[in-house]
This record gives sequence, structure tokens and C-alpha cells, in this order.
Amino acid sequence: MKDTIDRPYHHGDLRRAVIETAMGMLHEDKGWQFTLREVARRAGVSNSAPYKHFPDKAALLAEMALIGFDGLREALMNAKPRWPNSRRNEFFAVARAYVRFGTSNPGLYRLMFSEDAGKAGDVHLSERALAAFGVLTDLLERGQAEGVLRKRDVRGQAAACWAQMHGITLLTIDGLFLPEKVGPNALDSALTTLLEGLEN
Repeated sequence: MKDTIDRPYHHGDLRRAVIETAMGMLHEDKGWQFTLREVARRAGVSNSAPYKHFPDKAALLAEMALIGFDGLREALMNAKPRWPNSRRNEFFAVARAYVRFGTSNPGLYRLMFSEDAGKAGDVHLSERALAAFGVLTDLLERGQAEGVLRKRDVRGQAAACWAQMHGITLLTIDGLFLPEKVGPNALDSALTTLLEGLEN
């Protein structure tokens, strides 16, 4: 931390330092109750420094949420098999990656879907958030084109998939996706049920 405090900040470095510090606090506390003043103190900059890049805390939280969607998209893209031998395998790989991302980053995941990150339209309809959602819609569109999945409104299919993965992710984060209640392989069982409803 000391070398961070002593290092002079250039314009881009300050913004990055504020974001990285806030991300660290989010990870530690599993929440975002911190103030910009606390972020500045932890980053080793003046109290007014964060305001050079973020007019208020909501703006910082919105950017953090968008970074979360960047990370989610990357996780989903990396999970796709390089040479998928079936659309089913790709679907399972992407779905598991979604849940894994959320459960590995619980504070950030909650922030991504929180009102505190700003107006839902500003964040969730942004190019960066839609790019993450686009990984799923692209998979479904290819499945339909190949005749593997039913020809339906792909947005409706994507909504059903997203709702299930989001729900499972939050239940897992909250420790409520209990094997005693839903079975030992509940994730794969739920995904199988979902996929069978999509397949021809």
C-alpha cells in the first residue's frame, strides 16, 4: 500500500487507483457502504481526487458494475469450448461459468444488479452489459439455426435462461441452494431441465 501512496498519479493512474481501491473494498466487505472519502483515504489521495473522474459515488458504482459485466462476458467467452462437439456441451459450459463468476465475486455480482449502481437502463442497456448478455443470445441463435433448439423468440429463450442462472447464482451466494433440499447435482439437473425445454 505504501508504494501506492507515494507514487505520483497521472490522470489515468488516478482513475484506475480509485476503481481498484473501491473494488478491493467491495471484495473485502461484500458490500458497497463505503464513501468516496474512505476510498480516497485507502487509495492514498486527497478527499477531492475521486471527484475528478466520478461526480458522485453512484457514478463510481456504475463503472464498477460495468467492469463486472466486462468480467462476466470474458468468463463466458473463455468457458466456451474451443471446438464444441455439441451445442448442449457449450450451453452447460457457459451456464456453469455464469454461476461460477457470480459465486466467486458475490459483492460485485450483487452490485451489478443493484439500484445503487444507477438507473437500470443506464447500466443494463449499455453496450458493455449487452455484450455479456449477447454471449447467451448468440449461443441460442446458433442452436436455432442448426435446428438443435426450437424456433422461438430468442430474447424470450434468453430471458428464461438468464432468470434461472441468476436465481441459482443468488441462491448459492446466500447459501440456500442446499443439496439436502434440491439434490446433490442440482445445478446440472436444473440446467438439463431448462435445456430440454429449449431443444427440438
